[in-house]
Amino acid sequence: MSRIDDLIAELCPEGVEGVPLWSLTYWDKRFNAVPNSWQPEVNGHRYFLASELKELQSPGRDIKILTTYPSDLWTTEEIVGNGFQEGEIVSIPWGGNAVVQYFSGRYVTADNRIAIAKDSSINMKFLFYWMQAKIAVIESFYRGSGIRHPSMKKVLELQVPVPPLPVQEEIVRILDTFTELEAELEAELEARTKQYAVTRDRLLAFDGDRALHPLASLIAELCPGGVLQRTLDEVITRLRTGLNPRENFRLNTEGAFGWYVTVRELVGFDVRYQSSTDRLDSEGLRRIQERSGLAVGDVLFSGTGTIGRTALVTSEPLDWNIKEGVYALTPDQSQVLSRFLIYLLGSRNVLAEILLKSSGSIVKSIPFSALRTIRVPVPPLAVQEEIVRILDAFESLVADISVGLPAEIAARRKQYEYYRDKLL
Repeated sequence: MSRIDDLIAELCPEGVEGVPLWSLTYWDKRFNAVPNSWQPEVNGHRYFLASELKELQSPGRDIKILTTYPSDLWTTEEIVGNGFQEGEIVSIPWGGNAVVQYFSGRYVTADNRIAIAKDSSINMKFLFYWMQAKIAVIESFYRGSGIRHPSMKKVLELQVPVPPLPVQEEIVRILDTFTELEAELEAELEARTKQYAVTRDRLLAFDGDRALHPLASLIAELCPGGVLQRTLDEVITRLRTGLNPRENFRLNTEGAFGWYVTVRELVGFDVRYQSSTDRLDSEGLRRIQERSGLAVGDVLFSGTGTIGRTALVTSEPLDWNIKEGVYALTPDQSQVLSRFLIYLLGSRNVLAEILLKSSGSIVKSIPFSALRTIRVPVPPLAVQEEIVRILDAFESLVADISVGLPAEIAARRKQYEYYRDKLL
């Protein structure tokens, strides 16, 4: 930090005063309850509906679609026509949750609120990092019972510290370095995730040349006649689901302590609760358990909505249970290991067959009857154990947040946030 310390000592030894955001930037349209004197110039945009943006998607072009969350470069000029803008901008969404985006180049937008610099006193990348550090404050300005919208008056009243440009540029340089390092780690994680998927699918494919299988010698020794194929119904002893509230129970009542697990909370082998996870009281837990009958060793599988997410029940579910649409499968442990079954359900061939047998025009689901007919390979338990051992090692590298790249990315993100907040 010595470079920053030297710059501050030289250029702003008395500290930095805050100025209102509206005095630094032009935004993309006038807002109710905002004095016109704050916005003497308006940066006009053509806005696209979400449906229009979806129609424009064509990878490989150099126009970015600004949506609520960052997206790749999309679209074709022939379709967009004069709808694209060009420049260096910072934006926040008009509806939904607070997300700050920075972009420099050509773009089209859904209904975002977009700022450009009034003059050279503000480095827009510096403003982006500062607003990102204030995201909790900006989020508090969003109100509404359905789609929430921000109070732009409060946003524009935010007091921004504006040090001299050399200080802004040095802060941007430091934070860009952290951001680039995290991006490199995420790219490495993505590459390893793809390698993991290829390895998993090779290990779980038994219908090709057996001599080419990674465990060919073990398979030749334990099942020289080949790996048996079974229907899912033949290798599980029970299949059931959870319960939706309706007239059965209420969510988030006073004193509710349990977790209401949906598709979102199923993460590979884990059930991970989120800040938005609904809560259950003891009566709700009891009623769901009467239907789901969860037990240690059960495999959870999302059979509705986002089909194919999984988790493993590793302890008695005393303070959580599942909604309808999350299926609970009890493997016949004499035939198939629980962890092996989870790997099978996520493999390319098995998941493709599940999706093929799913139905529904808007929300897809696979009925119990169809899921029971899915065919899976069932090698001897010793082969399953070896496959699980290999894939567990990969799994820890690409998914376990306590080790490997996920842990390093999490550590770098915390380090970045610490220095960002300290610098700003």
